[in-house]
Amino acid sequence: MAILLGIDTGGTFTDAVLFDEDAGETGTVIASAKALTTRHDLAIGIGGAITAVLLETKINPEDVQLVSLSTTLATNALVEGRQGRICLISIGHAKADLDRAGLMEAVGSDPIIRVRGGHDAMGSEAAPLDMETLQGELAALGESVQGFAVAGMFATRNTAHEIAVRDLIIETSGLPVTCSHELSSKLDSPRRALTSVLNARLIGLIHDLIQAAERHLKLSGIDAPLMVVRGDGALISAEVAKTRPIETILSGPAASVVGAAHLTGSRSALVSDIGGTTTDVAVVTNGRPTLDTEGATVGGWRTMVEAIAIQAIGLGGDSEVNTVEHGMATGLKLGPRRSVPLSLAAVDHPTLVHDMLDRQLRRDIPGDHDGKFAIPLPVEPREGLLSKNEQTVWDDMAGEAAAVETIATSRLNNTALTRLAAKGLVQIAAVTPTDALHVLDIHDAWDKSAALKGLALFARRRNWRGDAIAPDAETLANRIVQGVVKASSDIVLETAFAADGFKDKNLSHHALTQAAFANRSGLIDINIALNVPIVGLGASAGTYYPMVGKHLGAEVIVPDLAGVANAVGAVVGRVRMTSKVIITEPDAGRLRVHLPTKTSDHGSLEAALGEAEAFARDNAQELAIAAGAENIQIKVTRDVRQVETNGQKIFVEAEITAVASGRPRLASDPLIAA
Repeated sequence: MAILLGIDTGGTFTDAVLFDEDAGETGTVIASAKALTTRHDLAIGIGGAITAVLLETKINPEDVQLVSLSTTLATNALVEGRQGRICLISIGHAKADLDRAGLMEAVGSDPIIRVRGGHDAMGSEAAPLDMETLQGELAALGESVQGFAVAGMFATRNTAHEIAVRDLIIETSGLPVTCSHELSSKLDSPRRALTSVLNARLIGLIHDLIQAAERHLKLSGIDAPLMVVRGDGALISAEVAKTRPIETILSGPAASVVGAAHLTGSRSALVSDIGGTTTDVAVVTNGRPTLDTEGATVGGWRTMVEAIAIQAIGLGGDSEVNTVEHGMATGLKLGPRRSVPLSLAAVDHPTLVHDMLDRQLRRDIPGDHDGKFAIPLPVEPREGLLSKNEQTVWDDMAGEAAAVETIATSRLNNTALTRLAAKGLVQIAAVTPTDALHVLDIHDAWDKSAALKGLALFARRRNWRGDAIAPDAETLANRIVQGVVKASSDIVLETAFAADGFKDKNLSHHALTQAAFANRSGLIDINIALNVPIVGLGASAGTYYPMVGKHLGAEVIVPDLAGVANAVGAVVGRVRMTSKVIITEPDAGRLRVHLPTKTSDHGSLEAALGEAEAFARDNAQELAIAAGAENIQIKVTRDVRQVETNGQKIFVEAEITAVASGRPRLASDPLIAA
């Protein structure tokens, strides 16, 4: 019996499952558990989930053979701007190059050192590397940065300058270094530099998370390899993830798609995962998630990281509910900001929440901040992070939760509080869809009475005529639930349209689409239908997605373990590593193979292809072993690009790709097996 432990850190919950790999044809989940995610320190929630799932069974901790983690840390850090200060070493770039791909905006106030050097498209040195200037600039930095990103012109065609700079930095500072050629073999140097900058900033965060997880595993008595889910759903070892954390962006959504395919056996489906903060929708084709080969976009940055293609909206069980004006009508707006449900806030701060809600309900006139609370997290903001006004508000809170109306006593203070929340220092508690489910007796995990009071307050808000927007809490709760169903249906449709090649935005709101789902009939028969099922995931999927299916007239599958599908996906994935080699022709009849540490020339294409394939195969296998793979299989493909001129084929370029895949190595396996 091989017992595997899968863990997923979401916006609200951290999930854990124990998986018996040998049970049945595809293995089975023997226990699952949840713990609240501790956003200020994800390791606390991870430890709670591990403890809880072990208590669910009689499995001895020492019987666990593998642990696999999917995490939102990298994604959230990029979105929220919580990253370390780094220095970008730019080799051979013109200033105009640095202005492309949003690179300068991403670097922000962090230092940039520009030095002469770099290569051309054929891998020949464009200019000698100016090591003297580099040494002086590095000495001037002192200890002001936490790591380095190194990016050179055409570094994927010749890595020599990036490697020389990396070696110098490690020798003189000992700090972590990310070279752009390590993350992508593609051209577009500015975007590769951007990816290396983001990776360098994340190294400290992911390193700390993995170390904390390893400590909890040791305390729990678990001595097993730790894997991390990559953004494409494949697994990598924790050691690889520490150096290449950028590859863990979209780790959580990727794990959910892999989990959905495993739990349902669906070869083709639309997978929609509604979490606490976002809803992520992806397409499964032939049993695997569709990838965004152009590079994942996160936090507004288009990276060079190959990850799953997702459509995402800021809609979840913890989305803050607000009002919005549509002409002469007042509607509800869900998200994108995540808030702590009032029903949960009342569990942690019962006296504060109930006393203030009761006081606000006794007033005749609704207030702008009714039903809202500010909860500071137990963290210390780093020096220079806060403005003067933000610091004043932070100091006044003194680490204690408070009603927003007692803090936001002026426009300046209200703005400062909003910024403190955006910086991850304060959480706002407010009415959310989770509270609506408590009011309707669909959800009962926390304090229903607080949810009732909060929705009763919210229902008293006025529309443009001065009337209350809802007669009571129950009516408002039903409107909120229907709003979630409509928004969920729209994002599923948008994903389907995009997958079919329709790139126009908001097609789900098009008049013809609306008419089709309203079953309107006339001279034209309008019909739109999904040809694949919708797989609903997330703790609240069983509530919302049957209604989504009814609205769209689509088949819906909500697996029994929908609430922990991400953790299942984390543990059933495979290791998959890729090695690519480019062949160019700098002169007629001279074929050049571009390897990571050298270039070599050949007189024939077959000789060049032979060297490239041999290296790609060996390198992919080495990468897979380092990433924690066992029973490795390798597939090599050739992409030889030629054009035909006057009846003759002219060589342009060739790309050799080797993909090595295997199952994760278990604790009982030998340390190396190729």
